[in-house]
Amino acid sequence: MAYVDGFVVPVQKDRVEEYKQLASLAAQIWKEYGARDYVECLADDAPYGELTSFPRAVQLKEDEIVAFSWIVYDSREQRDAINAKVMADPRLKPFEGKYPFDTKRMIWGGFQPFLGV
Repeated sequence: MAYVDGFVVPVQKDRVEEYKQLASLAAQIWKEYGARDYVECLADDAPYGELTSFPRAVQLKEDEIVAFSWIVYDSREQRDAINAKVMADPRLKPFEGKYPFDTKRMIWGGFQPFLGV
């Protein structure tokens, strides 16, 4: 059964192109190590809700936009092995501490699909 990692991050609007470049590199690396799919999206219709919303979840600021992404793997075991390789990959090292999003407000988690994928 497949396994999915999901992410929601606040991206600085003036760094969206930088985020897209990083996402493209990340997608290449994750797929190189065996991820089935890697998807990145920018909010187009994600209003600030009264109680809950994507903007509220990441404490979105006026100069930011919400990015929503997910990575699909064959299994959780495969995900754990791939993520270990990705985190050690030297191609991502230049971005450490210089991400175009606030890592402290990033929301992420692993999910076991029960429908689709």
